Amino acid sequence: MMRVQVTLACTETGDRNYITTKNKRNTPERLELKKYSPRLKRVTLHRETK
Repeated sequence: MMRVQVTLACTETGDRNYITTKNKRNTPERLELKKYSPRLKRVTLHRETK
């Protein structure tokens, strides 16, 4: 299966706030999304972690 679960961590606090899926064939690089950080109470950049 090409679709895998990935964890998104906040770049500022390091908290792992979100879990999503991605297609490894279409996006082999790490995922980066702007998501809400509950600790900071604002939108921050979240990156895929291992």
